[in-house]
Amino acid sequence: MSKTIVEQPGISAAIIVQGGKVLMVRRAVKEGALSWQFPAGAIEAGETAEQAAVRETSEETALDVKALRQIGHLPKHPKSGREMFYTACEVISGEARVADEEELDAVAWVTHSQIKEYVPYALFGPVQEYLDGALPH
Repeated sequence: MSKTIVEQPGISAAIIVQGGKVLMVRRAVKEGALSWQFPAGAIEAGETAEQAAVRETSEETALDVKALRQIGHLPKHPKSGREMFYTACEVISGEARVADEEELDAVAWVTHSQIKEYVPYALFGPVQEYLDGALPH
């Protein structure tokens, strides 16, 4: 009897910097070791990673953002095991808030020095490098 392996869709994360801080969201239900993370979600059929980052940010935080560029791609996230795409985004309009109460219970604008308080493990290298350049520290 053979098993059909169903590929899980990749996850797209939005790295949103505004006013010298980066937006982080806290999941209502922890995903393993993940509690605080960047706005993110599954890439839907026919959607690019950049489009998914913009859509997920809107759905989760009510922020209207635009994708600037792809920061990096991780074939397998060390905590979730999912394929990850990271997209730099900028705010077009809105105020970040918990828009999807089933998924999130908090949002926070985090300074460079606070990142380790929210994410106690190392960030993906290209994301850390982007934030090192984009945030004052």
